[in-house]
Amino acid sequence: MKRFLVSAVLALCCALPSLALAQASYVRIEDRLTPEQLQSVGLTPAQLERLNQLLRESQERAPTVAPATATAASVAAPRADATHASVATPERDDAGREADRSSLIGFNDEPIRSRLKGSVSEWSPGTVFELENGQQWKVLKGHLKLPKTLDAPEIVVVPGIAGRWFLQVDESMPKARVYRID
Repeated sequence: MKRFLVSAVLALCCALPSLALAQASYVRIEDRLTPEQLQSVGLTPAQLERLNQLLRESQERAPTVAPATATAASVAAPRADATHASVATPERDDAGREADRSSLIGFNDEPIRSRLKGSVSEWSPGTVFELENGQQWKVLKGHLKLPKTLDAPEIVVVPGIAGRWFLQVDESMPKARVYRID
């Protein structure tokens, strides 16, 4: 969990380069996040110093951009729709420019909509789901017993961060973490 939080902070800082570069000089992580956010990440002082050093060096190597107005709150808080970009409307930064998310694994993947072959009443690690589109997905994490068996339900396989995928049978139910095996 701690690694995930460190990765999330690093991804947040890398995903918003135009905001960081718009400022005249580097702004430390401590100045971008609230004390509660910093504490939830759980970085040691040495890790925090190294992260600041890496980001500062990255900013110095990156090309400059036109100034944009940004507050510490807009830098610290990720957008609510950041992981659910729509095909019709590309992700935009706070200045209205199209954001470059091509280098972030998992951010360019689109949900896969299909129907399960057969019925489903439960799943656990090792369960294999075969979709009508021919794909096969195996459950890595998650246990669920459905209140009733569903015959050939419509499903969505939703992309997550860093190549993770989640099988969603119904929006109101927990998702199973899955990986493709075909």
